[in-house]
Amino acid sequence: MILSVGERVKGRRFERMKEITLGIDGMSLEALAAIARKGARVRLARESEQRLISTRRLVEQWVEQGRSVYGVTTGFGALSDVSISKEETKQLQKNILMSHAAGVGDVLDDETVRAVMALRIKDLARGHSGIRLETVRQLIELLNRRIYPVVPGQGSVGASGDLAPLAHLSLVLIGQGEAVYRGKRMSGFDALKDCGLEPIELEAGEGLALVNGTQMMTAIGGLSVYDSIRLSKMTDIAAAMSLEVLMGTRTEFDPRIHE
Repeated sequence: MILSVGERVKGRRFERMKEITLGIDGMSLEALAAIARKGARVRLARESEQRLISTRRLVEQWVEQGRSVYGVTTGFGALSDVSISKEETKQLQKNILMSHAAGVGDVLDDETVRAVMALRIKDLARGHSGIRLETVRQLIELLNRRIYPVVPGQGSVGASGDLAPLAHLSLVLIGQGEAVYRGKRMSGFDALKDCGLEPIELEAGEGLALVNGTQMMTAIGGLSVYDSIRLSKMTDIAAAMSLEVLMGTRTEFDPRIHE
């Protein structure tokens, strides 16, 4: 995941756009803020869709061949030497979400959750995880329809991954967990039902793909950097205007002095 400070598209700032395309390239801080705070909708780039389809075929092929693939046909962590049958691969992916959804503390605000969802979609759009296109589209539907999973703010294991927060976020995809929809907190199943969506059934490797990432810390950090840059610019403007209205001298800003 690459977050750049600024980027222009056809002469317009991302934050003024109503829809942002997420693909395999980097993502600007303006785009993140536009989605999180301005309610910009998102969609997948065509290249990302093709990559998702292509890499998914590989996963399905490996499962069919009975290959040993971590977290797909094996258990997780200390259970990585335990083989999982083809019939049990779906249950394994559901289990990893349920077992890791153990966060505590105050829940993240809607703005932060939108940022996390956007970054999760952006990361999956690169096409490296083997997740299905249908699953990513379901996550996009949640974001665009303003269904915000309830995500506790404490429980991440940091650089090893935001496993617990992402598990809470992903549970809503399968009709579990909790979500906020139209200002009302409800079950994930009811939130999907109210929007006319159906819970999806995770296939081999998808649970692992959904929780493996650092999108919560990146979302919080990204929005903080975005605000810091804007604050720094506003401070410079305020200082310049103050000097102007006081009819101060600009001599002390002479480049030769600072050199």
